[in-house]
Amino acid sequence: MTLPTRAAGIQAQLRELGIDRDVIRFDEGTHTAKAAAAALGIEVGAIANSLIFWMADAPLLVMTSGRHRVDTAMLAEQLGEGPIERATPEQVRAATGQVIGGVAPLGHPAPIRTVVDVALRDHPELSAAAGTADTVFMLTYDELLRITGGEERVVGD
Repeated sequence: MTLPTRAAGIQAQLRELGIDRDVIRFDEGTHTAKAAAAALGIEVGAIANSLIFWMADAPLLVMTSGRHRVDTAMLAEQLGEGPIERATPEQVRAATGQVIGGVAPLGHPAPIRTVVDVALRDHPELSAAAGTADTVFMLTYDELLRITGGEERVVGD
């Protein structure tokens, strides 16, 4: 199956970073963590959701476990830089070059400060979006930290 241009770019970038994994394309989009987990045959907690928020006039990427909701008040208190609000679809596209539901943890026009949910450590292999709503790739927690330069945090319950 042919990959969309954006997903092919993510796959190339992964290989440049030493992660030799193929991007997986689904026949239909997987718009929820539950749907992606079912399609991959993994636990929903192993889905590394890429959520874009806005903090201190800049984007903030939160890679959270599919079993969590981000507690923005708690995370804002930890980071100490003001309130955190959900980004608008326009802000998501401007910050990442990607659309909600397909935001990859890399491949953005400019680096984005990233927080990684420590709950993702519980899974030997994770799935993350590959730039489109119908593509994903597998990686480990340590690889996710490395490719994002992310800060480990408790982000929700």
